[in-house]
Amino acid sequence: MKKLSIGIILLAGSLSLPPGNAKGEVSLSIGTRNLSVGINIPTYPELAPVPGYPVYYAPRLSSNYFFYDGMYWVYENENWYASYWYNGPWSYVQPEIVPLYILRVPVRYYRHPPSYFRGWASNAPPRWDQHWGRGWEEKRRGWKDWNKGSHPVRAPLPQYQRQYAGDRYPHLEQQRQLHDSNYSYRPQNRAVHERIRQNYGKGNDNSRNNPGGYSGAPRNPGQRDISDRQGGGGGRGEAGNGQHGDKWQGGNEHRGRGN
Repeated sequence: MKKLSIGIILLAGSLSLPPGNAKGEVSLSIGTRNLSVGINIPTYPELAPVPGYPVYYAPRLSSNYFFYDGMYWVYENENWYASYWYNGPWSYVQPEIVPLYILRVPVRYYRHPPSYFRGWASNAPPRWDQHWGRGWEEKRRGWKDWNKGSHPVRAPLPQYQRQYAGDRYPHLEQQRQLHDSNYSYRPQNRAVHERIRQNYGKGNDNSRNNPGGYSGAPRNPGQRDISDRQGGGGGRGEAGNGQHGDKWQGGNEHRGRGN
């Protein structure tokens, strides 16, 4: 059984930390220059659809790992992170702009739920309004209200990334080129993508030496290990690409190739 070391890197002093308090669930690991706070996944993970939602989750990882609207999403150490590649670099996403369908995923699909999830209904979304408070709730009013009989089509999985694992995992610039050439899905929430794209990998292209690389500002720095139960991985669900492109840099659309 392999061990996945968790590793999102924050360059000391490069960014200010959002408000929040560290909790005792994760251990703090401080090196001479960097702070490690996230996940490292050496091979493309198995992804399965969340029934009734336009979201995938990773059933064989002990991590809160999802795929939605053309991006990977992780809830770790009290924070949401997003990436265009399955093992980062990851960008911190403020609670106020996390996509609604990510927030609505039921508790049961969080494979490493934090302790405060205990007692919450497994078939309902986490109580983000209770957790993040009234200020957040006022900005995301009605976040739980939607027609459960209708949801957007799931974005296609970027299956081309399967072949890039271990030493073959690409650097940031290679990621951009490969993504533009092989994944032509057009995101539904372009505002969120644009915000994330502005900071993606900024100032910290450690995607080869430290694939779990990080750009952004976490609240609770820490480190833990998770077990890899996927036995080599392999995604399930929809394959192929969308009909329109969303170019990595800038907001221009383009058409990419199929897988």
